[in-house]
Amino acid sequence: MTTQITSARPAAGPHKGSRRRPPASSATKVGRPGFAWALPAAVFFALFAITPLIMVAVLSFMSWDGISPPEFVGMDNWSRLMDDPVMLKSIWLTLLLTVLGVALQTPLSIVLGVWAAGHQRNRAVLSVIYFIPLLLSATAVSVLWRALLDPNFGIPADAAWLFGDGNLFGEQATAIGVLAFVSTWQFTPFHTLIYQGAARAIPQVLYQAAEIDGAGRYRQFFHITLPQLRNSMITSMILMIVGGLTTFETVLILTQGGPGTDTTISAYYMYDKAFKGYDFGTGSAIALALVVAATIISLIVVRVSGYDKMRSSMEGVS
Repeated sequence: MTTQITSARPAAGPHKGSRRRPPASSATKVGRPGFAWALPAAVFFALFAITPLIMVAVLSFMSWDGISPPEFVGMDNWSRLMDDPVMLKSIWLTLLLTVLGVALQTPLSIVLGVWAAGHQRNRAVLSVIYFIPLLLSATAVSVLWRALLDPNFGIPADAAWLFGDGNLFGEQATAIGVLAFVSTWQFTPFHTLIYQGAARAIPQVLYQAAEIDGAGRYRQFFHITLPQLRNSMITSMILMIVGGLTTFETVLILTQGGPGTDTTISAYYMYDKAFKGYDFGTGSAIALALVVAATIISLIVVRVSGYDKMRSSMEGVS
């Protein structure tokens, strides 16, 4: 009698190390949000940004006093601006205040931002006090400093040994200095926040390796911190440039373009033409020129700095 032994064949199953994918279901599918999610923001942007910009562009070729029907005049508004000495002077003053803002705010913001990112004693309390100007509007800040620098009742009246006759708004040099100082006092805390967040994102292992190699604080700052803050520095400078080109409330309240036209920047000249002279066509041309100038300068900064080629999510790594 012979016994036949048949070996049972193992059932087919997944190989060792292989992963089974769960069956796809509508509940587990996660896709990219559709256009409907962005539709409210797109409509809002189109209504309150694109549409007014188009209207301003159209008005720049019109003659309109705000009451009578607009009249098409072609390039007449633009040609008059090219020959307007006040407009040419306002462009120079706008660029001067913008350069002063970048030159003053950038180093202050970097130093204060890196300091605020540390673990010093009473750092949080001092940071909160320093960030108070950021909570105030430009109008409130301008009114405050206008009262403090009043030649009759303000600080200059009690410190004649320092301010002379006390009228800081009577000469172009001192008036521009006041405008640059007030803008720096108000907006430096904002850029400090940018650098504070960027400094905290720098990997601590870089500083630990530098300490092992014998690098001190100054070498760490210039060889590690500053290069790692490159992306944030470019972003901050672009915001400063755009803010400098569109500054208005500070000049309106502090100097009103004076003395004479010595502090009449382009944004204030736009207001003076449109809402004081009832020449909305010329005012629209100035506004459109400011938009174009801010866009071109921002693109130049991005291209020259190489910011558009950076693909890494880490600061300073391109």
